[in-house]
Amino acid sequence: MNILSPPPDPLLLPVRDPRARDLALDYAEMHVLVADLVLPGDASMYVMSALETSRELIRHSYYRYEFATVAVTHSLFALEHVLAESLDTNEPLHVLIERATDAGLITAGLAAELDRSRLLRDTLAQGAESSAALRPLRALAMVRAVFEAVSLLIHPASAAEATAADVRGAQPEGVLAGLWENHLRALFPDGFRGVDFDGVDLVLLDADVAGLVQRELKGGLDDSGIAYLWGCIADLDKIVPLINEEYCASYFAKLRTMAQAAAAPYFPTAI
Repeated sequence: MNILSPPPDPLLLPVRDPRARDLALDYAEMHVLVADLVLPGDASMYVMSALETSRELIRHSYYRYEFATVAVTHSLFALEHVLAESLDTNEPLHVLIERATDAGLITAGLAAELDRSRLLRDTLAQGAESSAALRPLRALAMVRAVFEAVSLLIHPASAAEATAADVRGAQPEGVLAGLWENHLRALFPDGFRGVDFDGVDLVLLDADVAGLVQRELKGGLDDSGIAYLWGCIADLDKIVPLINEEYCASYFAKLRTMAQAAAAPYFPTAI
């Protein structure tokens, strides 16, 4: 009689969440997206732990889409803690954000982004939203705003520095710059010049996205540029699944990631 226990099930490796298929080509690209979320070394262990967990939740949203929304709500633990210490008061988060803005500790634009995160947390608590409420890139911009606010609160900047740091709604410039540098090093796919998919010319689409990203990096897009960028993203959504050559599909998937990063500050903010 065999008295040995049955062998354990083989270890199942995580697989990409299909809803994150347009977020990054592979998990390694997630490291680029969160590279500028740097922990403030002189923060308390509680604050660093909350921020690090939020950053890792964004990274792992590649495997579980809902982690991105959870990352935003978790980052608020660090924000609320630092705000209460900086203002020496224990009040609701929306009051703390208002007081910090009035005191010049954070900018009005940054405060608005932080308050959107607070509203999201409240709607989740009320059951009005699910944990899949945010796209990961939108969540990334919101978590980045918390990182910036914590940094400003721990190291108060002058009014001029704070104004310069407003980041136009927490624009992820460091991430976008890194994606742009990678794009400049990439070669356009051989054999696909002059080719179009479903009426979309690949060379023109590549050039349009590149031009819009450069404009965003140099100072930001106006309303017409934002609308044009959303149109490019829609075209990329349409054509990437149609490309059956591996390198070309990878090239335009990465182009879409870069376009989304440029568009992140302009996501609709109904919450």
